[in-house]
Amino acid sequence: MRNVINLNKDWAFIQQDAGLPQVMPSDWTKVDLPHTWNAIDGHDGNGSYDRGKYWYAKTFETPKQPLGGGKVFVEILAAGQQATVYVNGKEVVYHEGGYSTFRADITEVCKEEGENLLVVACDNARKESVYPQSADFTFYGGLYRGVNLISVPDAHFDLEYYGGPGIQVTPVPCDCGGAKFDIVSYVKEADENFTVLYSICDAEGKEVASACRPADSTAVTVYVPEVTKWDIDNPYLYTVTARLERRNETYDEISVRAGVRSFSCDPNKGFIINGVETPLRGVSRHQDQLYKGNALTREDHFEDARIIKELGANTIRLAHYQHSQDFYDACDEMGFVVWAEIPFISVMNNDLEAHQNCISQLKELIIQNYNHPSICFWGISNEILIGGISEQLVENHKELNALAKELDPSRLTTIAHVSMTPIEGPMHYITDTESYNHYFGWYGGKMEDNGPWLDNFHKIHPNICLGVSEYGCEGIITYHGPNPACKDYSEEYQALYHEHMAKVLDERPWIWSSHVWNMFDFGCAARDEGGVAGRNNKGLVTMDRKIKKDSYYIYKAYWNKEPMVHLCGKRYAQRAGETTEIRVYSNQQTVTLFLNGEKVEEQTADKVFVFTVALKDGFNIITAQAGDLKDTMTLEKVEKEPEIYVLPEVNERAEGVANWFSTVGDMDLKAPMEFPEGMYSIKDSMEEIAKNPEALEIAAKAIKLTMNMTVVPGQGMWDMMKGMTLDRIGEMAGTLAPEGFVESLNGKLIKIKKGE
Repeated sequence: MRNVINLNKDWAFIQQDAGLPQVMPSDWTKVDLPHTWNAIDGHDGNGSYDRGKYWYAKTFETPKQPLGGGKVFVEILAAGQQATVYVNGKEVVYHEGGYSTFRADITEVCKEEGENLLVVACDNARKESVYPQSADFTFYGGLYRGVNLISVPDAHFDLEYYGGPGIQVTPVPCDCGGAKFDIVSYVKEADENFTVLYSICDAEGKEVASACRPADSTAVTVYVPEVTKWDIDNPYLYTVTARLERRNETYDEISVRAGVRSFSCDPNKGFIINGVETPLRGVSRHQDQLYKGNALTREDHFEDARIIKELGANTIRLAHYQHSQDFYDACDEMGFVVWAEIPFISVMNNDLEAHQNCISQLKELIIQNYNHPSICFWGISNEILIGGISEQLVENHKELNALAKELDPSRLTTIAHVSMTPIEGPMHYITDTESYNHYFGWYGGKMEDNGPWLDNFHKIHPNICLGVSEYGCEGIITYHGPNPACKDYSEEYQALYHEHMAKVLDERPWIWSSHVWNMFDFGCAARDEGGVAGRNNKGLVTMDRKIKKDSYYIYKAYWNKEPMVHLCGKRYAQRAGETTEIRVYSNQQTVTLFLNGEKVEEQTADKVFVFTVALKDGFNIITAQAGDLKDTMTLEKVEKEPEIYVLPEVNERAEGVANWFSTVGDMDLKAPMEFPEGMYSIKDSMEEIAKNPEALEIAAKAIKLTMNMTVVPGQGMWDMMKGMTLDRIGEMAGTLAPEGFVESLNGKLIKIKKGE
């Protein structure tokens, strides 16, 4: 029988490229798995993180099969980003891609007696042929999901096909109320004496169907009468077990869970599950936590899922890579519809080996996760046009889409377009569904642009199922004020933004899905925004999972059916002025506000209740009541609000823009822009501009003033931005660049000659 042995305890680790040891090192650091060497520096704000080739080592005894013989496999659940595995000094497998499971047959290199030495060299340094290469998140290194030994008899279910489980189950509901389970398993080294027995059990463990097939022809369709369907509100799971039998003995056994559901997307009706129109409204999720990096336990993954479930979301986009089996399991159990994708992101590498890496990672994603009923969409790329477009890029996408449909015709494909992807162009109609990453109201434009843009796209492309794959803004719980505005990083602006977006999406059920960016703040060592370096702070919840920001509760009011009431502004605890605004989120029709026990006002509204209150001197207790529900907070009336409430850069940026315009002289900013040959202009890429220090200084200052992003060649998000032209960056900035700003930028650049 199969024996799975967990090897997560008592590893030796060295954070240097020490080379392959021949014996178990005694002077390396002792660690347990999961482990990453970037647990702290991956998001500590120091501007970079350790990317290199480092070594893990552990000893193990060779597991024995009861009847002798058999095979032993080492299973690496993930290793960031490249890994070479050695047993007793011999290389047994090399793997590229930091997010998927891979295995190796180590039978021939294991000792019959005594201890074996297992060594894994993990490397998260950039490699041109491995994705992701340029992205807005930390590429953590290490054995961050764990390692197993798997011992099986000579005859066993396949362990070597792209890290898959060895069985594929496709439940198809029937009109009669039952379902057909199309099952195929993959058997190795079995002769005519072997058969495969299938058993399907319901959620209570009762067998509801079974089948038997010869080991060399395992495919079968099994009918289950009167099935309970897997649905968002009732994620019912069946267990399908395959047993490899030789006469009266089970040689190997594997089990997977499956859910019976039908789903589709319609351009005018949105997402449909089991025949019911159900707009998908949810979040995106990265897999790291504060000072743990991505080395999460199963309980960590399930706790993330529980926080998302409390929000009321019904969908999760698992960005931007294959996530842990633990999290897919949680989604199966809790009823989330999942978008799973590969890390083909930001910039396409023209190297043919890089495209093969995309193909390999897509195969691993689909083959390893085929049986999860929560997954309904395979994503083939994210914001790939940041690096520009080419015929080859379009063809690569068509090939990836065709591969996904070949491997899994039962699911839909999708893509996340960067905001500036043209409404008309060759990137449309490749995948079954499409989504856009839009940040109107943060990186460019204003939040009110979202609805009209979506309506216009829907009018131009009535046959495209359109979603919003990312939207959001930074919210840092230190910053507050009575007049929240874009790019002030305040908790209040983030809440206002999401108030607007929740309403925009609620009014458009034909949008098949929407995913807030992001559920949790996450590590991005290259970032330095809003006074919090090393992280992307667009989360509805802080990176340590301790604080749910006010923006979290507007979605809870829209999406969670359980009655709730929430007072906003609890961290805006010291307030000045004759009056102050109190915002309340609730899914109840009526909310009553009390000040120091006295009724202020009763309001009837939809989700958002806004009260104006005159605070008393000193401390005040505010209470919001909706039926039997109450929420309270304490506010202090002060003469002047704390300076810490306002990010200094907000005022500095306003002054900087004014000074910028003061240096343009008598330039006619309304005149058509000119692009003289041999001179720099906004048509040049950042990489080209970086060749001239004066031009780079001007461009970097312009980006800092408009988008509050620091541009330094070779640092931060340079790899993402170097291929972008300044006019495209200007499109991203939108209304963050005041009228005439782009023209003045071009006017400064065209005075600088190339080659000097």
